Amino acid sequence: MPSARRNDAYTPRPEHHFTWGLWTVGNPGRDPFGDPVRPPITPVQIVRKLAELGAYGVNFHDDDLVPRGSSAAERDRIVKEFRAALNESGMKVPMATTNLFGDPVFRDGAFTSNDGTVRRHALQKTMRAMDLGAEFGAEVYVFWGGREGVESNASKDPREAMKWFRDALNFLCEYSISQGYRYRFALEPKPNEPRGDIFLPTIGHALAFIYTLDHPDLVGVNPEVAHDTIAGLDFSHGVAQALERGSCSTSI
Repeated sequence: MPSARRNDAYTPRPEHHFTWGLWTVGNPGRDPFGDPVRPPITPVQIVRKLAELGAYGVNFHDDDLVPRGSSAAERDRIVKEFRAALNESGMKVPMATTNLFGDPVFRDGAFTSNDGTVRRHALQKTMRAMDLGAEFGAEVYVFWGGREGVESNASKDPREAMKWFRDALNFLCEYSISQGYRYRFALEPKPNEPRGDIFLPTIGHALAFIYTLDHPDLVGVNPEVAHDTIAGLDFSHGVAQALERGSCSTSI
């Protein structure tokens, strides 16, 4: 009996609010040196399987749900089927985000690209993704700046880059307010991967940046244990600092 109770205590249930990204469960097992080792699975299949295992919900990048290049008709079909799976299973979508790193157009950054056309494209892509997340009730919106950085200091002025980054977040906060969305934004720090030197690499950098925004009350951080480990920092201390400042939006 004690063994049965102990096992039950670790059995996930929806009330525990465990959520998973579509990009994690749907990862085909590809790495920089090898091809995929698992067949692709659809978002609908992921929702059903996670619900069966006791999960509370799913999170997604825009491209996880609606592949890049999909037509309007394909988008509508995918969204309809995904919504039906959520309704059928009772699963929620607490968080959404934008893929601003996979497309080669973002090789020099998204919000901090030297090319103003790319920066505007990143804003438009993010607004569409915010609309998509809001359709499913997401209230946390995460920004991971995986391409916001440099490989050489000669390639970009970090002072200008921070201004562009700030302008983007200020604009998106205003967009969220104007649309009546209930988003709380979260910056997700990570150092040195995939760019050699990423802007806002740690929780401390992100917290300092947040206070320079027009709506710091709408923006927090999304701490990630492996990202702090890459920096050689104590994850619990970073989370504690964010909580003490009231800026910890979510944690994955």
